[in-house]
Amino acid sequence: MRLARYLPYLRMRRFGPLPRVPDLTLMSLTSFRPAAVAATELVVRARTVGRETAARFASDVDLAARFPRESVDALRETKLLSALIPTAQGGSEATMRELAAMCTAIAQGCGSSGMIFAMHQIQVACLVRHARHSPAFCAYLDEIAERQLLLASITSEVGTSGDTRSSICAVERAGGQFRLAKDATTVSYGEDADDLLVTCRRAADAPSSDQLLVLCRKRSVALERTGEWNTLGMRGTCSPAYRMTAHGPDEHIVDVPFADISAQTMVPYSHILWSAVWLGIASDAAARAAAFVRAEARKKPGTIPPTAMRLAELSVVLQTFRQNVAAAASDFDALGAEMGPLSGMPWALRMNNLKIASSRSVVDVVHQALQIIGIAGYRNDTSYSVGRQYRDALSASLMVSNDRILAKGASMLLVLKDE
Repeated sequence: MRLARYLPYLRMRRFGPLPRVPDLTLMSLTSFRPAAVAATELVVRARTVGRETAARFASDVDLAARFPRESVDALRETKLLSALIPTAQGGSEATMRELAAMCTAIAQGCGSSGMIFAMHQIQVACLVRHARHSPAFCAYLDEIAERQLLLASITSEVGTSGDTRSSICAVERAGGQFRLAKDATTVSYGEDADDLLVTCRRAADAPSSDQLLVLCRKRSVALERTGEWNTLGMRGTCSPAYRMTAHGPDEHIVDVPFADISAQTMVPYSHILWSAVWLGIASDAAARAAAFVRAEARKKPGTIPPTAMRLAELSVVLQTFRQNVAAAASDFDALGAEMGPLSGMPWALRMNNLKIASSRSVVDVVHQALQIIGIAGYRNDTSYSVGRQYRDALSASLMVSNDRILAKGASMLLVLKDE
């Protein structure tokens, strides 16, 4: 080990107190911060929100299963809810790489806050990339930037078995107005969102896969809660079941088929940004493990704790996780305005694989962190606790079931030729 090699020299020269040497050595094993390459002004703002606000209230948000209002208020104050909107419309025109780094930074403080931020950006992306040709939606994006509106979505529905590409409800149009009713299994932060984007069938006689995306302004929405949200993890996302009814002008119906929106925007933004959130949760757990090992090293100056080896192993998994997310985000940005590849089978398979790998890696990292820390990580009343992180991580494989995604991947691999 490097430390053993230099200890005699350090003793001879009497450089500083020996307890600090293991600390520095362990820090050189791995870094648990998001990649510095993405440290733009937007990312710096997100890190501040994650560190100073999200982390401060995370335990209470989790315990009470309440909406992380403080985090969202901080995101509004720092103008991060409009990060993706073009600069010409008052936003910051963030890249996918920046958004991913922001999600990671916020989730390091609070997984639920990071997930809400990610879900909001996914909805904004659908409008930015597919509805800006409409004057009504251009005006709405201006309003999001000006008022820092929070968008939620309703893509789940009773009777579809979790398939977001299938709808039972249908939009009804008459006299330039629409009406829509949907019985949803989950609506994340629906009561606290400013507006909703809802999937539905194009018409009553349309097949279940012929879907549209409809903007439902909150002032014209009625939500009847039909379930509760008493869950193992991600408690702050506040995602119970609701029956929803809404009405509004026809101009709030996105005229692009949802099949295109899903393939070209919703799927890549969801899988990349969700993965970034899970990376943040994993990074937080890893940082707690590193702090624990450093504390153990200080108790016995001049020695490396046995858990340091486990920490080095954890860093390998975390680095691979981080690079996987960063590569997907960078490759998405490299496509620019080119939508064609996003509808192809190779990209769909890559996004599916990213989601599967990330949902497994986050559990792996948090579990390894728990093994390193031991009982102090298992308890909920210590600074090393990873209980919340563990519970939040377990939700990853259920957000669009891994089994469903693997089944789709299997069918694609039967026909996809190597490229």
